[in-house]
Amino acid sequence: MHGDGACPARHGPPDSLDVVATALVIENDPTDDPRRLGEWLTEAGLTLRVLRPYAGDDLPADLDGYAALVVLGGEQQPYPGPDGTPGAPWFPALEGLLRKAVRHRVPTLGICLGGQLLATAHAGEVVRSPSGPEVGPCVVGKRDAAEADPLFRYVPLIPDVIQWHVDEITELPRGATLLAASTRYPHQAFRMGDRAWGFQFHIECDTAMIATWATDSALLAQLGYDPEVVVAACDAVMADIEEVWQPFAARFAALALGELGDEPPRPTLPLLGH
Repeated sequence: MHGDGACPARHGPPDSLDVVATALVIENDPTDDPRRLGEWLTEAGLTLRVLRPYAGDDLPADLDGYAALVVLGGEQQPYPGPDGTPGAPWFPALEGLLRKAVRHRVPTLGICLGGQLLATAHAGEVVRSPSGPEVGPCVVGKRDAAEADPLFRYVPLIPDVIQWHVDEITELPRGATLLAASTRYPHQAFRMGDRAWGFQFHIECDTAMIATWATDSALLAQLGYDPEVVVAACDAVMADIEEVWQPFAARFAALALGELGDEPPRPTLPLLGH
Protein backbone atom coordinates (compact mmCIF):
# COMPACT_ATOMS: atom_id res chain seq x y z
CA MET A 1 0.00 0.00 0.00
CA HIS A 2 2.90 2.35 0.58
CA GLY A 3 6.60 2.64 -0.10
CA ASP A 4 9.38 4.09 2.03
CA GLY A 5 11.63 5.76 -0.55
CA ALA A 6 11.97 9.52 -0.66
CA CYS A 7 12.44 11.33 -3.95
CA PRO A 8 15.13 13.92 -4.81
CA ALA A 9 15.10 17.10 -2.74
CA ARG A 10 12.65 19.72 -3.98
CA HIS A 11 9.52 21.61 -2.91
CA GLY A 12 6.09 21.10 -4.42
CA PRO A 13 4.89 18.94 -7.31
CA PRO A 14 7.23 17.31 -9.82
CA ASP A 15 7.76 18.90 -13.22
CA SER A 16 8.75 15.70 -15.01
CA LEU A 17 7.32 12.24 -15.43
CA ASP A 18 10.76 10.96 -14.46
CA VAL A 19 10.41 12.36 -10.92
CA VAL A 20 8.62 10.16 -8.39
CA ALA A 21 5.97 12.17 -6.56
CA THR A 22 6.10 11.17 -2.90
CA ALA A 23 3.60 12.08 -0.20
CA LEU A 24 4.94 12.13 3.34
CA VAL A 25 2.41 10.40 5.62
CA ILE A 26 2.69 10.89 9.38
CA GLU A 27 1.10 8.03 11.29
CA ASN A 28 0.54 9.20 14.86
CA ASP A 29 -1.04 6.02 16.19
CA PRO A 30 -0.56 2.36 15.20
CA THR A 31 -4.33 1.87 15.04
CA ASP A 32 -4.83 4.64 12.45
CA ASP A 33 -2.79 3.91 9.34
CA PRO A 34 -3.46 5.30 5.82
CA ARG A 35 -5.65 2.28 4.90
CA ARG A 36 -8.18 3.17 2.18
CA LEU A 37 -6.90 6.74 1.82
CA GLY A 38 -3.44 5.33 1.13
CA GLU A 39 -4.85 3.04 -1.52
CA TRP A 40 -6.73 5.89 -3.19
CA LEU A 41 -3.65 8.13 -3.23
CA THR A 42 -1.36 5.44 -4.67
CA GLU A 43 -3.98 4.52 -7.29
CA ALA A 44 -3.96 8.21 -8.27
CA GLY A 45 -0.21 8.20 -8.85
CA LEU A 46 1.47 9.14 -5.57
CA THR A 47 4.11 7.11 -3.76
CA LEU A 48 3.73 7.15 0.03
CA ARG A 49 6.49 7.36 2.58
CA VAL A 50 4.99 6.56 5.98
CA LEU A 51 6.77 7.74 9.12
CA ARG A 52 5.76 6.39 12.52
CA PRO A 53 7.17 8.72 15.18
CA TYR A 54 5.54 6.66 17.96
CA ALA A 55 7.87 3.83 16.87
CA GLY A 56 10.96 6.04 16.82
CA ASP A 57 10.92 7.46 13.27
CA ASP A 58 12.39 10.95 13.15
CA LEU A 59 10.45 13.67 11.38
CA PRO A 60 12.31 15.60 8.67
CA ALA A 61 13.26 19.21 9.28
CA ASP A 62 11.41 20.32 6.16
CA LEU A 63 9.37 19.02 3.24
CA ASP A 64 12.09 19.10 0.58
CA GLY A 65 11.53 16.15 -1.75
CA TYR A 66 7.84 15.72 -0.95
CA ALA A 67 4.92 16.56 -3.20
CA ALA A 68 2.33 16.35 -0.39
CA LEU A 69 1.88 15.92 3.37
CA VAL A 70 -0.78 13.77 5.05
CA VAL A 71 -1.17 13.75 8.85
CA LEU A 72 -3.37 11.00 10.30
CA GLY A 73 -5.34 10.62 13.52
CA GLY A 74 -4.61 9.21 16.93
CA GLU A 75 -5.73 9.05 20.54
CA GLN A 76 -3.42 11.84 21.72
CA GLN A 77 -4.71 15.30 22.55
CA PRO A 78 -3.38 18.02 20.23
CA TYR A 79 -3.00 20.57 23.02
CA PRO A 80 -0.48 20.58 25.91
CA GLY A 81 -1.30 19.04 29.26
CA PRO A 82 -1.61 21.08 32.48
CA ASP A 83 2.17 20.98 32.92
CA GLY A 84 2.79 22.20 29.37
CA THR A 85 3.86 18.79 28.06
CA PRO A 86 2.74 18.27 24.43
CA GLY A 87 0.25 15.53 23.64
CA ALA A 88 3.11 13.57 22.03
CA PRO A 89 6.85 14.34 22.04
CA TRP A 90 6.92 14.88 18.27
CA PHE A 91 3.96 17.27 18.08
CA PRO A 92 6.01 20.51 18.21
CA ALA A 93 8.10 19.31 15.24
CA LEU A 94 4.98 18.13 13.43
CA GLU A 95 3.28 21.49 13.92
CA GLY A 96 6.42 23.09 12.48
CA LEU A 97 6.11 20.88 9.39
CA LEU A 98 2.45 21.85 9.03
CA ARG A 99 3.38 25.55 9.14
CA LYS A 100 6.07 25.00 6.50
CA ALA A 101 3.60 23.09 4.34
CA VAL A 102 1.18 26.03 4.33
CA ARG A 103 3.96 28.56 3.81
CA HIS A 104 5.47 26.66 0.88
CA ARG A 105 2.08 25.64 -0.59
CA VAL A 106 2.72 21.91 -0.27
CA PRO A 107 -0.65 20.11 -0.67
CA THR A 108 -1.58 18.95 2.84
CA LEU A 109 -4.37 16.87 4.37
CA GLY A 110 -4.91 16.54 8.13
CA ILE A 111 -7.34 13.87 9.33
CA CYS A 112 -9.04 14.18 12.76
CA LEU A 113 -6.03 14.67 15.08
CA GLY A 114 -4.08 15.76 12.00
CA GLY A 115 -6.71 18.40 11.26
CA GLN A 116 -6.67 19.55 14.87
CA LEU A 117 -2.86 19.89 14.72
CA LEU A 118 -3.18 21.91 11.52
CA ALA A 119 -5.40 24.26 13.51
CA THR A 120 -3.19 24.47 16.62
CA ALA A 121 -0.08 24.95 14.46
CA HIS A 122 -1.66 28.18 13.20
CA ALA A 123 -2.95 29.47 16.56
CA GLY A 124 -6.39 27.89 16.34
CA GLU A 125 -7.99 26.48 19.50
CA VAL A 126 -8.70 22.81 20.25
CA VAL A 127 -10.18 21.67 23.58
CA ARG A 128 -11.95 18.68 25.04
CA SER A 129 -15.30 19.07 23.31
CA PRO A 130 -17.99 20.70 25.45
CA SER A 131 -20.51 18.89 23.24
CA GLY A 132 -19.16 15.49 24.25
CA PRO A 133 -17.69 12.72 22.07
CA GLU A 134 -18.80 12.11 18.50
CA VAL A 135 -18.63 8.49 17.36
CA GLY A 136 -19.87 6.53 14.36
CA PRO A 137 -21.33 7.30 10.93
CA CYS A 138 -22.44 10.90 10.48
CA VAL A 139 -23.02 13.52 7.84
CA VAL A 140 -21.58 17.01 7.59
CA GLY A 141 -22.88 19.96 5.63
CA LYS A 142 -20.89 21.98 3.13
CA ARG A 143 -20.62 25.72 3.67
CA ASP A 144 -20.95 28.28 0.88
CA ALA A 145 -17.18 28.79 0.65
CA ALA A 146 -16.78 25.17 -0.42
CA GLU A 147 -18.13 26.07 -3.87
CA ALA A 148 -14.95 28.03 -4.57
CA ASP A 149 -12.62 25.36 -3.18
CA PRO A 150 -10.59 23.36 -5.75
CA LEU A 151 -11.35 20.04 -4.03
CA PHE A 152 -14.48 20.54 -1.92
CA ARG A 153 -16.61 22.03 -4.69
CA TYR A 154 -17.14 18.51 -6.06
CA VAL A 155 -18.15 17.00 -2.69
CA PRO A 156 -21.92 16.46 -2.27
CA LEU A 157 -23.86 18.92 -0.14
CA ILE A 158 -24.21 16.50 2.80
CA PRO A 159 -21.47 13.85 2.57
CA ASP A 160 -21.13 10.74 4.75
CA VAL A 161 -18.16 10.57 7.12
CA ILE A 162 -16.95 8.55 10.10
CA GLN A 163 -16.53 10.34 13.43
CA TRP A 164 -14.42 9.19 16.38
CA HIS A 165 -13.21 12.08 18.55
CA VAL A 166 -13.46 13.64 22.00
CA ASP A 167 -11.61 16.88 21.22
CA GLU A 168 -12.97 19.69 19.07
CA ILE A 169 -11.66 22.64 17.08
CA THR A 170 -13.50 25.46 18.83
CA GLU A 171 -11.72 28.34 17.06
CA LEU A 172 -10.28 28.21 13.56
CA PRO A 173 -6.96 29.91 12.83
CA ARG A 174 -7.09 33.45 11.54
CA GLY A 175 -7.55 33.39 7.79
CA ALA A 176 -8.85 29.82 7.66
CA THR A 177 -11.76 29.08 5.32
CA LEU A 178 -14.58 26.98 6.80
CA LEU A 179 -15.74 24.35 4.30
CA ALA A 180 -18.03 22.01 6.26
CA ALA A 181 -19.91 22.07 9.56
CA SER A 182 -22.42 20.15 11.64
CA THR A 183 -24.92 21.19 14.27
CA ARG A 184 -22.92 20.21 17.36
CA TYR A 185 -19.45 20.68 15.89
CA PRO A 186 -19.26 23.80 13.72
CA HIS A 187 -15.72 23.28 12.39
CA GLN A 188 -15.77 19.96 10.51
CA ALA A 189 -13.52 20.90 7.58
CA PHE A 190 -11.42 23.94 6.76
CA ARG A 191 -8.63 25.12 4.52
CA MET A 192 -5.47 27.00 5.43
CA GLY A 193 -3.97 29.01 2.58
CA ASP A 194 -4.90 27.49 -0.76
CA ARG A 195 -3.51 23.93 -0.43
CA ALA A 196 -3.92 22.65 3.15
CA TRP A 197 -7.12 20.96 4.33
CA GLY A 198 -8.08 19.89 7.83
CA PHE A 199 -10.87 17.40 8.61
CA GLN A 200 -12.41 16.74 12.02
CA PHE A 201 -13.78 13.47 10.64
CA HIS A 202 -12.28 10.28 9.20
CA ILE A 203 -12.32 9.12 5.57
CA GLU A 204 -9.45 6.60 5.69
CA CYS A 205 -11.10 3.88 7.77
CA ASP A 206 -12.26 0.48 6.64
CA THR A 207 -14.49 -1.78 8.72
CA ALA A 208 -11.54 -3.72 10.14
CA MET A 209 -10.04 -0.48 11.49
CA ILE A 210 -13.32 0.49 13.12
CA ALA A 211 -13.60 -2.98 14.65
CA THR A 212 -10.13 -2.53 16.17
CA TRP A 213 -11.12 0.83 17.64
CA ALA A 214 -14.35 -0.62 19.04
CA THR A 215 -12.69 -3.58 20.79
CA ASP A 216 -12.60 -2.92 24.54
CA SER A 217 -13.23 0.77 23.83
CA ALA A 218 -13.51 2.85 26.97
CA LEU A 219 -15.12 5.59 24.89
CA LEU A 220 -17.93 3.32 23.68
CA ALA A 221 -18.42 2.04 27.21
CA GLN A 222 -18.65 5.63 28.47
CA LEU A 223 -21.31 6.39 25.86
CA GLY A 224 -23.17 3.15 26.48
CA TYR A 225 -22.82 2.10 22.82
CA ASP A 226 -22.82 -1.55 21.76
CA PRO A 227 -19.52 -2.06 19.86
CA GLU A 228 -21.08 -4.51 17.40
CA VAL A 229 -23.83 -2.02 16.56
CA VAL A 230 -21.28 0.76 16.00
CA VAL A 231 -19.13 -1.42 13.73
CA ALA A 232 -22.17 -2.55 11.72
CA ALA A 233 -23.40 1.03 11.34
CA CYS A 234 -19.99 2.17 10.08
CA ASP A 235 -19.76 -0.80 7.73
CA ALA A 236 -23.11 0.15 6.21
CA VAL A 237 -21.78 3.54 5.00
CA MET A 238 -18.34 2.43 3.75
CA ALA A 239 -19.46 2.30 0.11
CA ASP A 240 -21.02 5.77 0.36
CA ILE A 241 -17.84 7.17 1.93
CA GLU A 242 -15.72 5.70 -0.86
CA GLU A 243 -18.06 7.16 -3.50
CA VAL A 244 -17.45 10.68 -2.11
CA TRP A 245 -13.92 10.64 -0.75
CA GLN A 246 -12.06 8.47 -3.26
CA PRO A 247 -12.57 11.17 -5.96
CA PHE A 248 -11.56 13.80 -3.40
CA ALA A 249 -8.33 11.89 -2.72
CA ALA A 250 -7.72 11.56 -6.46
CA ARG A 251 -8.08 15.32 -6.90
CA PHE A 252 -5.72 15.91 -3.97
CA ALA A 253 -3.19 13.61 -5.65
CA ALA A 254 -3.68 15.45 -8.95
CA LEU A 255 -2.94 18.73 -7.17
CA ALA A 256 0.26 17.24 -5.72
CA LEU A 257 1.23 15.91 -9.16
CA GLY A 258 0.75 19.32 -10.74
CA GLU A 259 -2.12 18.01 -12.88
CA LEU A 260 -4.91 20.10 -11.37
CA GLY A 261 -5.23 23.44 -13.10
CA ASP A 262 -6.66 26.57 -11.57
CA GLU A 263 -10.33 26.21 -12.39
CA PRO A 264 -12.80 29.04 -11.88
CA PRO A 265 -15.45 28.42 -9.21
CA ARG A 266 -18.82 27.25 -10.38
CA PRO A 267 -21.45 30.01 -10.37
CA THR A 268 -23.87 29.88 -7.44
CA LEU A 269 -27.10 31.71 -6.70
CA PRO A 270 -26.75 34.45 -4.07
CA LEU A 271 -28.25 33.72 -0.67
CA LEU A 272 -31.31 35.72 0.34
CA GLY A 273 -30.31 38.72 2.39
CA HIS A 274 -26.79 38.91 0.85
